[in-house]
Amino acid sequence: MTDLVARQRGERVPRPVAHDVSGTRGLLDRKDLLQLLDRAVTRRLTVISAPPGSGKTSLLRAWAGDPTTLRRVVFVSVERNQQNEQRFWSAVLDAIREPARPTTSAAPVTVPDVDEVIDSVLSELVEHAEPVVLIIDDLHELRSTDAFTQLEHFVAELPGNARVVLSSRRDPPIRLHQLRLAGAVAEIRAGDLRFTEAETRELLVGSGIGLSGEGAAALHRRTEGWAAGLRLAVISLTGHPEPERFVAEFSGTDRAIGEYLMAEMLERQPGEVQRMLLRTSLVDRMNGELADLLSCRPGSEQMLLALEEANAFVASLDAQRTWFRYHQLLADFLRLELRRTSADEVPDLHRRAARWFADRGDVVEAVRHMVAAGNWPDAARLVADHSFRWVLDGRAGTIRTVLQAFPEGASADHPDLALAHAAAELNQGRTEEAAAQLALAESHLPSAAPARRRRAVAVASLRLALARRSGQFSEVIEQVKMLDASMADASSEPLAMGSELRGVTLLNLGIVETWTGRLLEAERHLSDGAALAQRIGRPYLEVACRAHQGFPSRTVSVTAARERGRQAVALAERHGLDDHPILAPALGAVGGMAIWMGEFDEGERWLRRAWDVGSAHVEPATAVLLHLATGMLHAGRGQQRSALEAFTAAARTQSLLTGAHALAPRITGWLATTQARLGRPAEARATLAEFTPEPGRAGAISNARAWICLVDGNPSLALEVLRDIRDTTPPIDPFTLVEAHLLAGTAHLRSGDRDAAAAAAEAALATAEPDRLVFPFAMTEAADLLDVLRYHETAHRALLADVVDQLRSTSSPSDDREPPPHSDELTPSELRVLRYLPTNLTRAEIANELHVSIHTVNTHIRNLYAKLGAGDRSAAVHRARQLRLLSNRLPPASAN
Repeated sequence: MTDLVARQRGERVPRPVAHDVSGTRGLLDRKDLLQLLDRAVTRRLTVISAPPGSGKTSLLRAWAGDPTTLRRVVFVSVERNQQNEQRFWSAVLDAIREPARPTTSAAPVTVPDVDEVIDSVLSELVEHAEPVVLIIDDLHELRSTDAFTQLEHFVAELPGNARVVLSSRRDPPIRLHQLRLAGAVAEIRAGDLRFTEAETRELLVGSGIGLSGEGAAALHRRTEGWAAGLRLAVISLTGHPEPERFVAEFSGTDRAIGEYLMAEMLERQPGEVQRMLLRTSLVDRMNGELADLLSCRPGSEQMLLALEEANAFVASLDAQRTWFRYHQLLADFLRLELRRTSADEVPDLHRRAARWFADRGDVVEAVRHMVAAGNWPDAARLVADHSFRWVLDGRAGTIRTVLQAFPEGASADHPDLALAHAAAELNQGRTEEAAAQLALAESHLPSAAPARRRRAVAVASLRLALARRSGQFSEVIEQVKMLDASMADASSEPLAMGSELRGVTLLNLGIVETWTGRLLEAERHLSDGAALAQRIGRPYLEVACRAHQGFPSRTVSVTAARERGRQAVALAERHGLDDHPILAPALGAVGGMAIWMGEFDEGERWLRRAWDVGSAHVEPATAVLLHLATGMLHAGRGQQRSALEAFTAAARTQSLLTGAHALAPRITGWLATTQARLGRPAEARATLAEFTPEPGRAGAISNARAWICLVDGNPSLALEVLRDIRDTTPPIDPFTLVEAHLLAGTAHLRSGDRDAAAAAAEAALATAEPDRLVFPFAMTEAADLLDVLRYHETAHRALLADVVDQLRSTSSPSDDREPPPHSDELTPSELRVLRYLPTNLTRAEIANELHVSIHTVNTHIRNLYAKLGAGDRSAAVHRARQLRLLSNRLPPASAN
């Protein structure tokens, strides 16, 4: 009993398992694909067009065998090379009249007129009450033009209860435009039939094949989801002792794959098409011109277009259909066949391809084919000639890609390759490996021919970049001199090369001057470098220069520096360089300026982006900036432990540099300050003892020493430490000065001098206002100090209001602190003493206010410090504010 007869009787039958190589139905139930076909057959016509082995027949048989369907399915397979339209239509009629089994087009007993046969088919369809779906499989085997004309009219005359599914390796040559306009056509293509990676994994599991996730992904990539390729791989993998190795080696050279492609694809093509396929298989992509060159005859583009339309494993790569590629397995198979049949032609074909790609500027492909042809010296020179420009274009990663064409160790014999390797290693941040490759290239310099003097220039340029990235700031100046000398020796080189090298010199010099704090010199060199890069059309070089100009100086305000950073980012975005590590300094600077202005959320967004673009190969000097800014963000939010981690990371990264980073004093100072704030004054002193600031750059260190003095309860010593900073002429940078004024104000407040404290707070606001520097107030926990200012008397009301709002928004308990004590742990007497601590009353005055002895007040204060985890009065007040233990403020009279 056949499935169709059984289904008509209402009996349940299993879905059939196809026996062709694409028949994966028995191993995987592709429900999504069946549902796609369900939706498709609601239209009058469904066209399934895909390469051989895509699983078309398997899908149709599985769908037709669904026992739950309420429609009748008629299945017709066109026999191989069918040229007789009458035989074809007779087979269709027989299938409709006798649906016992899938029918092939056998010879009819009588020979009625074709039109009569088609009319009979339509009549048979009309007579059926239930829906009828006519499936015509392997339609590509039909060779009769008249039959396709008749099929077109047949579909147009189809009764309302009938649907037609046409399955073919190529689109059927019938006009479908009117049906498409009417929405009466559904199409299922190769992409729909292609297995996803998830389905590939399911297929392997269902077949009992133990393969790692990476192995399954690799098999999917190699087969590109082609059903027949997967099925053949599964057959070979069943019982294989080393499945991972099999997948690693699996390709179109596999015997089963080769035999299938030979029988189903290559042997079906005319001789001239076979020749074109074989000779073009050694390139990964081709257009008609290149294919004509390799096949030594015209007309290749038409062949490629026809192959694509025939779903013959050829795919176009662009909307204009001018560039093409072969399926990976087909390419593997064709290359093997080319070696078998025409091995002597292969080197010449590679040389032709290399010249063609080189003439069109595709150096990567040109080098690959040069190496394949055995022409290593020319390939090495081509790589060296373009490596420098790749770097300038922000495409240093291309160097590593092109070097993969050479065998390992080839740079030992080719100094040009050593130079390219040095550039690639430097781009990856592997400075030791880069230095070794540079030494190898330099060892060949004495014997270099005059025509290759450019190599000396390239060596000097890479040495300069290596010194900069390694943090050997003092060595950069010497490298600049060497580069100038090399450029003078290479005066015969084209002007463009000299301009590019000059731009590189200005960039590296400006970056080093930025990181060493010589911002005026850096401004001049980076501006000149950016202008030169713009003139010679090197956007990457221009972005690199602009990315390091977002730092404030005596001539550039914080606001202006922030805007410069934003402009650098916008420039990078215009040129598609916004994801390049060279942009990290600009992003970090913009984020840092936002944090200085108290815009912590905004600063965090910019810092996240900076870490994202710089995470791969960020330079150590840039990493110092990002760690420091991250620490500022945490400190500003009161997250002291997180701030300590970030400042520690900044200090650790700074230690990797052989030159002193301009931010080193601030890093050391804030690291020590945070240690002291967390109750580790001994560690803070040790941190400061290990650092010796350069003359004129000790402000941040002095501020840290003042902090330690305050933590130790010695405000008078803190004021002595801060005196030199506040009285410096000319004044130090506003960041350090604002912090110094605030620390001095806190020291005066703890000494009981409210007027001096108010004056210091006013001086801090005056210094901070031009650049709206809010962060120092958060860093120094200045809430108590600002309480002494009368809002209506200050000249900086707007800034004061912003600062107070910012301090209030960050006054909640930090997530990284120790668990806070409960308020009920404090006795009523301790709470009464606590509420006097925000004032500047002495302990004796507090005792007098509470009518208790000074000894009692001292005891309560010691207990408060212990329970609040504070080391001094200011820290205890700050902690109490976080825990909202000071909500009941004292009346003004008690505070005076």
